Amino acid sequence: MPIKKCNEPECTKSAQRNTDKCVEHGGGKRCNEPGCTKSSQGKTDKCVEHGGGKRCNEPGCTKSARWKTDKCVEHGGGKRCDEHGCTKSARWKTDKCVEHGGGKRCNEPGCTKSAQCKTDKCVEHGGGKRCNEPGCTKSAQCKTDKCIEHGGGKRCNETGCTKSAIGNTDKCKAHGGGNRCNKPGCTKSAQGKTDKCIEHGGGKRCNEPGCTKSARGKTEKCIEHGGGKRCNETGCTKSAREKTDKCKAHGGGNRCNEPRCTKSAIWKTDKCFEHGGGKRCNEQGCQASAQGKTDKCKAHGGGKRCPNCIDWIDSRGGSKAYDGYCATCFKRIFPNDARSKVIYTHTKEIIVRNAINKNFEGFVHDKPLYTGNCDCSHRRRIDHRKLIGNTILAVETDEFGHIGYDQKDEEIRYHDLYMIHSGKWVFIRFNPDNNFSKVDIEDKIDKLIETVENCISRIENNENSELLEIHKLYC
Repeated sequence: MPIKKCNEPECTKSAQRNTDKCVEHGGGKRCNEPGCTKSSQGKTDKCVEHGGGKRCNEPGCTKSARWKTDKCVEHGGGKRCDEHGCTKSARWKTDKCVEHGGGKRCNEPGCTKSAQCKTDKCVEHGGGKRCNEPGCTKSAQCKTDKCIEHGGGKRCNETGCTKSAIGNTDKCKAHGGGNRCNKPGCTKSAQGKTDKCIEHGGGKRCNEPGCTKSARGKTEKCIEHGGGKRCNETGCTKSAREKTDKCKAHGGGNRCNEPRCTKSAIWKTDKCFEHGGGKRCNEQGCQASAQGKTDKCKAHGGGKRCPNCIDWIDSRGGSKAYDGYCATCFKRIFPNDARSKVIYTHTKEIIVRNAINKNFEGFVHDKPLYTGNCDCSHRRRIDHRKLIGNTILAVETDEFGHIGYDQKDEEIRYHDLYMIHSGKWVFIRFNPDNNFSKVDIEDKIDKLIETVENCISRIENNENSELLEIHKLYC
């Protein structure tokens, strides 16, 4: 007896049971779930999705057993890939898994990726189910009609989170979903097919010789070497930020939400630095921005510090322009470098600072003096200062004797400083130049150190009775 064929035009498959259709075109016994048109499996009245057919015999598993085995695909059932050491499922009518070339392949010339669903294309070339949002051409996720961006696929189960759940987990990357970095103590997400996060070397790396940074997007380069999406402004080679086509300088990325502010929002905030955005210094009462990966502002020791003065109480931030050194230390350590020629420094003040650091501890150099409890507008600086009890000992390096300074302004300065610190003051005004005397700088420094020692002793013994004392050396 000849086999009855499906009566659909050009279909050569066999008609099922008492129908004129093959399984694909609706023939045979159908699933009895309301609204379901799929074929029932075996001797059951259900399709695979609704529990019909042979089930996996793993305890607690309700998935369908595959092929002639008693297991589902996840538990090792069905035909397996014949590549040595591979335990994945063979796809379609091949002996390979998708990764090793099995299943239906994309028919785009030169493309070796797997064709999706009932199409002849891979996801990248338009195959598979597409997102049904108007104008969206991305792939729909899982059993939804949306791409990830429009809410499709499995979502993170953290309250209030709308991001996509990763892999076989119920969490997004931010909440711990997906594979994690295997570095001890690291909780970040592993990148690509590696076991590391980006910071520990995971994911695709930049192919520039000697570069270990992460390659960006679909490129083979890191941002610094031109990888990732670039700003579309004519002549600009910087990286485009966030989901925009512009770099920060040209308006890309998230912007500060303060009215009329056009600056870039920092970190995970909606504000620019000026309006309080980004990570802030954790020193009590300080509102300045924390630097780099630290919890401090520059004034409180945050950011990358100059390796030469890092242990000083007034250590300064290092600069890429000066190979990680602060400008002052760079000029002193590398005086013959071309970059040192254009760095202006108060040379005599530096000599005094070095002498003070060598002989005393606790001095702060050339830093603004203000409290965290008021909005003082002057922010007066003192060349070298140390707080001893309720007295501030201040050493001022008066290069050239400050002969161009107005005496009235000097008096106002004393008043301003007293408003900031209402305790006692002892000033040592030191002129390192020879416009008033012919004493060598070395002898002057010796005299300065002697005077500082004497003042510290008097302050510690409570012998300074006046609110303001001024000692002039060579002025």
